[in-house]
Amino acid sequence: MPEPTFDPDETVRDYPRTSGESVVTSQRSGAGWMAPVALALSVLAAAAAGLNNDQPAPAPEAPEVHNVFSANATAENPKATACKAVALVADGVSLQSRIDLGPEPAALETVAANTRLSMVGGAAYLRQNTPSNTPAEIAEPIAALATQLQDAAQYFFVGQTSSVPEQAERLKTAAATSEKLAGLCK
Repeated sequence: MPEPTFDPDETVRDYPRTSGESVVTSQRSGAGWMAPVALALSVLAAAAAGLNNDQPAPAPEAPEVHNVFSANATAENPKATACKAVALVADGVSLQSRIDLGPEPAALETVAANTRLSMVGGAAYLRQNTPSNTPAEIAEPIAALATQLQDAAQYFFVGQTSSVPEQAERLKTAAATSEKLAGLCK
């Protein structure tokens, strides 16, 4: 049995074709108005775009810079730059962990979340803002403190509280490193 053949021209039309009529003519007969309308709309859109080009583009806003150190400070005194980063992080963690929003569970969880965030953010900030030419006597404890803050925060994220002995030890170690850095940064 021969396979049926498919003629795509037959599916386009549902009426008989005259001998001189092309497939293109039969396809356009119902939608012949679309091309001129599309052309008119594109001309209008181009004209509108041209009118908008006459207006100056809005000036981009300068991004806020949150880095408290100048580029020269790093080159001039890497120890001072690193110590400023340590002080900023220590102040942030201390502030966020000591806020008293009340005894409600939501308030306590808010303080805990801000503490975790300040620890993780502080660890990243220390790593990013400790110049590569910082003396090892300062750079090594800063790297240790960044790791200690990040570790403690991660254990807070999984539900360990400061009453868990291992977590209490992590916090004690981070506090000791922070105190050591305060002494080195005087």
